[in-house]
This record gives sequence, structure tokens and C-alpha cells, in this order.
Amino acid sequence: MIGRLRGLLVWKQPPGLMIETQGVGYELEASLTTFQALPEVGVEVTLHTHLAVREDAHTLYGFAHLAERALFRELIRITGVGPRLALLILSGMSVELFGRCVRDGDATSLTRLPGIGKKTAERLIIELRDRIGDLGLHSAIVGLAGGSMAVPEANPVDDAISALVSLGYKLPEASRMVQSLETGGLGSEAIIRLALQAQVRR
Repeated sequence: MIGRLRGLLVWKQPPGLMIETQGVGYELEASLTTFQALPEVGVEVTLHTHLAVREDAHTLYGFAHLAERALFRELIRITGVGPRLALLILSGMSVELFGRCVRDGDATSLTRLPGIGKKTAERLIIELRDRIGDLGLHSAIVGLAGGSMAVPEANPVDDAISALVSLGYKLPEASRMVQSLETGGLGSEAIIRLALQAQVRR
């Protein structure tokens, strides 16, 4: 099991990224919460990881927070919740907010997340309520190196829309989500995060 990776951040485009360590490039998928904590491309980064093994693929997932990885692992234990849906949940709300929803039995807020219907929301609450206190909801972010090697984005709005589509939204819906925001001067990751937060608040 690969539990942690430290290396050079080669590229990042939600939900994918690559870290090069000792000449090997590892492709990972990550939530938007983790993307917001990443440094610029060309800077060293450390991520906690989880390796999901299936017959047709081995997929590595990266997390800036230990609490986020812990919640991811609890989510994928639940029937009907796979890694992709778990990433959507972690992209749509913080670990702390998710924990409050589960403790308070707030299924309505959970159903605002993409791919979460009423039955799934209720299942999450029932199965995680007794375990949510063990997830370290207030754990600190792991140290991520800062830097100045910025790589300009050709079109942050288009990149944000493409990323939302890859996260499961239909193209017209993703376009509406982004176009309803004030996106001037924002990068694609910030736009995606705002769009998902707006969906949760509705």
C-alpha cells in the first residue's frame, strides 16, 4: 500500500495531478479541497494517499489532510459509494461540514451534493454517525511547500467547466454553475470550489 508521496508537482488539472519522485511520475486523483492546498506546478509537495485496486485499474488518490483521507476510506466502505462519489462529496463540502451534517442528521444538505439522493444521504448518516468522531475533523493541513513557479492558465473558466463535467455534472449545468459566479481574476480551482459551494447552499 502506498501511504504517502513526496515529490515534484508536475501538473494539475482537477481531478487529476502528477507527482514525480525519483524519476517516476505518479498520477493521482484528488478532491478540490486538496487542489486548493496544492502549491504551484514545479514545487515539491507531500500528499497522503490511498491506492484503490480493481480488476481493470489501480487508482491512486491524494489528500492534503489526514482527516480527508480518513473520511474517504469510511465513505468507500459504504454500499453504493465508490471512490469517484467519495471524491465528489469531499469536493463539495469540507470534512468538518460533512461531520456536522452527519451528526445533525441533515440529509437535506447532503442531497445537494452531486450524485447523492435521499436514500444515499440517509445511509451515510446511519452508517457514519457512530464513526464520525474518530475521523480527526480538526486535524491540521499537512505542510505543503509554497513557491513562485506559477504556470498561467489559458482559460480558467473553460478549465473549471471541464473539471465539473469530469466530476459528474452535465455540460449545460456546469456552464450555468460557473457563469453565475463572479470569476474575474480567479483560477480554475477557485472557480470550481465556489461553484460547488453555491450548489450546497441552494
